[in-house]
Amino acid sequence: METNDLKMAPQAKRGPPKRAAVRFGRPPKELAGEVDARILDAARKIFLERGFEGASIDEIAEVARSGKPTIYARFRDKRALFTGVVTRDILSRITEFKVEVSTGATIEERLTSAAVTLLHWGLSDDRIGLMRLAVAEARRFPDLASSVSRTARDLSTELGVHLLGELTQFDELGSLPAFAPERLATTARFFLDVIAVPMLLRALFEVDLKVLDAEIDTHVARGVAYFLAACRNGGVESHKP
Repeated sequence: METNDLKMAPQAKRGPPKRAAVRFGRPPKELAGEVDARILDAARKIFLERGFEGASIDEIAEVARSGKPTIYARFRDKRALFTGVVTRDILSRITEFKVEVSTGATIEERLTSAAVTLLHWGLSDDRIGLMRLAVAEARRFPDLASSVSRTARDLSTELGVHLLGELTQFDELGSLPAFAPERLATTARFFLDVIAVPMLLRALFEVDLKVLDAEIDTHVARGVAYFLAACRNGGVESHKP
């Protein structure tokens, strides 16, 4: 066959282009975690906007950019999804709280600075909004309500123990009976009951949280003075919190 004949020869037919292999099954852990977070973030947004009754899995799926089967593969129903949101955003967030120990000249200044940071963090709009919703749904979720209450108290006490331990280890307060290892949990609980609980209770009923925000510094200054006076004068009893 001549060269020209080779040029004129029809080209062999090519088959259809091969498709890229599609993988099925569970996504990698890092991707699964991202999907879970996206679903919970979307659910929190819709629950806060619509309440439990008004929220729908359809709208949550749309906001999360996930299909309903993806959501139901992780949460059996809306109740389980609500439980997941409350557990993550109230309990898990407590363990994530970090505060840098202040370098104030006195223990009063350092403790006040830490307490102010704690309250500003704890009284954020979204966090209080979710707590209000959890309280409103307490009769629908009695087990969740009691579990969150007990666990939040335990976790916040642990946070208080860590905070007071760091603040007082190089201060004269560290030698006081209230800060002995076996009494520190009681002291930490007393500190939180004086400083945090009153503002938290007010926040649950205060429509405009900016009103409370403006009062935090004064409230903390008074509470810290009262707390330290009690510690220095043996006013913190040794009992289980």
